[in-house]
Amino acid sequence: MNTLVVSGKTIEDAIKNGLERMNVTEDRVSVRVLEKPSRGLFGLIGVRPAKVEMTLLPDKDVPLSEPTTQSSSSKPVQTASAVAGMQAAAVSKDRDQEMDADSTDDIDPIEEAKQFIMDVARSMGLDVEIGVHKRKDTVTLDISGSDLGLIIGRRGQTLDSLQYLANLVANRYSKHHLRIILDAEQFRERRKKTLESLSERLANKVIRSRQEVVLEPMTAQDRKIIHAKLQDHPKVKTCSKGEEPNRRVVIMIK
Repeated sequence: MNTLVVSGKTIEDAIKNGLERMNVTEDRVSVRVLEKPSRGLFGLIGVRPAKVEMTLLPDKDVPLSEPTTQSSSSKPVQTASAVAGMQAAAVSKDRDQEMDADSTDDIDPIEEAKQFIMDVARSMGLDVEIGVHKRKDTVTLDISGSDLGLIIGRRGQTLDSLQYLANLVANRYSKHHLRIILDAEQFRERRKKTLESLSERLANKVIRSRQEVVLEPMTAQDRKIIHAKLQDHPKVKTCSKGEEPNRRVVIMIK
């Protein structure tokens, strides 16, 4: 096994994996970085591991300073220890840049949240536009484009998760609390109408049968719509039971 391509969470991890598989020490191999690791968005989306090519050196190592012939497009070949050191320096630089970013006062939190969603969409292969609508401390980011079902997800679960992350991004830079609402193709309004219609039908069913109805697990936002719709109903009442993510709405006779 003279040449091996290995992956790892970091370049250092990839090198370690390769050394174990080749059963050699780091001074016995040369390393060429094929792909640098990508931390992804918020460390959650689009994470890509590091990938390196490791080549076993001959018994008499050629000094690194000796000229070698390589094409202008090829990446430099270095020892494992040298590459690992570069990785550590890069991580340190990233941390310094993050600290500088945190201390910047002129960052627009809404633009940061908008750019975060744009980056997520791009990582999913989607070309979208985002409209911004402000109302006091509530900001709606309205996504438009094609194939938005990927962003909305099953019953809006993906959209809800992205909304949560967008709120984290915005409030990281905001001096006061911002509420970010993420919408796509007017999904929020359509979902609200669907749930309100469902709650009315089930309320009538409870009245007829005199037996409570337990709905399927829902997000907190969907449960809130059901509770709000039936809170003033003269004959039925609602409550939530169970633990997340299996918390459900129960409709029963008053």
